[in-house]
Amino acid sequence: METKKITSTPARTGGQVLVDQLVTHGVKQLFCVPGESYLAALDALHDAKVDVTICRQEGGATMMAEAQGKLTGQPGICFVTRGPGATNASAGIHIAHQDSTPLIVFVGQVARGMLGREAFQELDYGAVFGTMTKWTVQIDDAARIPEIISRAFHVATSGRPGPVVIALPEDMLTDIVEAADARPYSVTETAPGAQAMAEFRQRLEKAERPVVIVGGTRWNEHAVQQLSAFADAWQVPVYCSFRRQMLFPANHASYGGDLGLGVNPKLLARIRASDLVIVLGGRLSEIASQSYELFGIPTPQQDMIHVHADANELGRLYHAAQAINATPQAMAAALADLGTPATAPRWAQHTHDAHAEYLAWSDPGAIRIPGDLQMGEIMQHLRDVLPADTIFCNGAGNFATWVHRFWPFTTFASQLAPTSGSMGYGPPAGVGAKRLWPQREVVIFAGDGDFLMHGQEFATAIQYQLPIIVIILDNAMYGTIRMHQEREYPGRISGTELKNPDFSAYAKAFGGHGERVEKTAEFAHALERARASGLPSILHCFIDPEAITPTGTLSGIRKAAQERATP
Repeated sequence: METKKITSTPARTGGQVLVDQLVTHGVKQLFCVPGESYLAALDALHDAKVDVTICRQEGGATMMAEAQGKLTGQPGICFVTRGPGATNASAGIHIAHQDSTPLIVFVGQVARGMLGREAFQELDYGAVFGTMTKWTVQIDDAARIPEIISRAFHVATSGRPGPVVIALPEDMLTDIVEAADARPYSVTETAPGAQAMAEFRQRLEKAERPVVIVGGTRWNEHAVQQLSAFADAWQVPVYCSFRRQMLFPANHASYGGDLGLGVNPKLLARIRASDLVIVLGGRLSEIASQSYELFGIPTPQQDMIHVHADANELGRLYHAAQAINATPQAMAAALADLGTPATAPRWAQHTHDAHAEYLAWSDPGAIRIPGDLQMGEIMQHLRDVLPADTIFCNGAGNFATWVHRFWPFTTFASQLAPTSGSMGYGPPAGVGAKRLWPQREVVIFAGDGDFLMHGQEFATAIQYQLPIIVIILDNAMYGTIRMHQEREYPGRISGTELKNPDFSAYAKAFGGHGERVEKTAEFAHALERARASGLPSILHCFIDPEAITPTGTLSGIRKAAQERATP
């Protein structure tokens, strides 16, 4: 092993230097699937004050880390082995990229002397991950570990946060070096200037029907409270971007709903009729912009004020009337200091009506679907019995609509859902949340196809005694794809049907609590028993295949498609 003298600090292996940097930067937990490519780092973790969660698949491990990054704003940390382990992890890395989540993934690599020979499980990580990370780097010199890890934390959290991948050649981790630890990282807050806020106020006071759309990351609980105070003072309607509903309380008089999938048509009409759109923190990507059709590109029909932490996002799609390079936390503080309007807002009734329309749209009691399991009643029961700060997790699928539309998010850091639309996210996200905050209740919504993408992480919940509750909605198909199939190729079912196991027995086989729920009346008692069990639980709920959305049926979609196709 090579020794390189850098300072008078004690000599350590590269693996020990690496783990010491994680401790320096405040890491308390990390997730991994072990591999021989980073054994020296695993050995260093043996004596470190870092809780290591051993996972069953690298995609699940990375999603757990991403979930913690999403909840805390601090980089989630994950270790995976080279080759297949790294490619398995790519699903979680892609989520962090599209969700703007700080994440650092350490990936094993072959020994430096073997690079370029296509050695066992060798990959060129820059080529593999370059388009889905903020930075991909390989550490070839153990003496530079403190420098590179410090940079990784700053890159992952600055501007628009995102993932960093760091490759670790296995022989580099066993080199002995004398390298000084870096200082703990700090995040730079970019704040709006006085002139920008004066212009902001002038534009707002001139507006007739302004709206605020909140999204993105780099928020915290205090910033959400400050935004709420601003909305109180100015009575301006506030809408949340896709799967960002935890950024504004649903019980606030200014809340108008979310810009997601299957959005309230009245909400869209109000935004289209607005004359000033304040985009705070988000990018207005495909879903929030309704396939980029809600606003003109590059010039929106309305005046737009776009506030974003990353200057590269300003003007990228939308040429805003005013662009403000500021983090959500700094902008929220400036809004709280904006004071009150000189006169009563002209748009107060507009805001009142928008909130009333949201309440009507999100009323689960107004929903009836085909079959014996009435999801409207189930959502109402969840609203009645669960704490307001329950963390709801879900992956991708039509089943998620029941959470997004009918659960009133009123607490910051209570929503874990991938804006990237990645299936299988719910179970690992729930494990990550429960490891972070064991005192919080965690409920995971999953579809039958969605759950088995990462259902093996239920074993991780068992191993660490994490009493998460998984509600699986089983309609024996990939429901979202089947819905689109019926719209485009009515009656021609291909590749979307599923044969499912008994998920309640699955839970019990792992050592958890499991129940089958076939009728609405069975759900409340099953949920009560699951919560009382103290075990990871699965409630296997059978939903009629016809109930493809809260207000639509498969046969109705098929019929409409056939009628359109008829000359």
